[in-house]
Amino acid sequence: MFSPGHTHQTQTHTHGEAEGLQTHTHRHTCSSGMEAREVPARRKPGDTQTVSEVNNGAPEWLHDHTDDDEGGRPPSVAVRLYVYALHGCLCEVVFTALWDGLGSGDFRLGGHSSLWALPMYAFAIFVIEHLRLRLLARDWPLSARLTAYTLFIYMWEFSWGAGLSMLGACPWDYSGYRFNLGGLVTLEYAAFWALAAFIAEHHVIKNTLRMRLKD
Repeated sequence: MFSPGHTHQTQTHTHGEAEGLQTHTHRHTCSSGMEAREVPARRKPGDTQTVSEVNNGAPEWLHDHTDDDEGGRPPSVAVRLYVYALHGCLCEVVFTALWDGLGSGDFRLGGHSSLWALPMYAFAIFVIEHLRLRLLARDWPLSARLTAYTLFIYMWEFSWGAGLSMLGACPWDYSGYRFNLGGLVTLEYAAFWALAAFIAEHHVIKNTLRMRLKD
């Protein structure tokens, strides 16, 4: 159905007898002088561009398993950083509480963290989010991905620690550990960082990207 003043013109119908192909060109014009609307073409075999990328330029992984029309809009970078920061700080408080409690027998579980941890964890998990996308696209197995994440975490921690040490503000010191480097990183934490990377990839990042926000 068309409103008054709306005309429907069919300009061309070409029927190929040998191939049995049909080409239909439809143009819709309005009397108000609006420009013609183009109907998106159907995807062809081998076309790797996704519908979400055509519509709004967002990568496909921001639309996984969700109907945007029903579920709302995907989380922005700011929202994702906020979630990642809170997750990182919470994990640090829980870990230090249990580590200190088991080591000293103090079961008051007084975990601790630092405000510096907020940007550290936020951007670290944000980088892992994009690293995850590329490694999954290359079919890296879980063990290889966790190794890559752990190596990145060590570089990230050492870089932040070196920078904060120059300001006299580094909130951690691994000097008491046997396999430490400058007191900024230590190999004794490798298994814990790998576990943290696993949780980040399989739960935090995956579920954060599935979030949909209402206007």
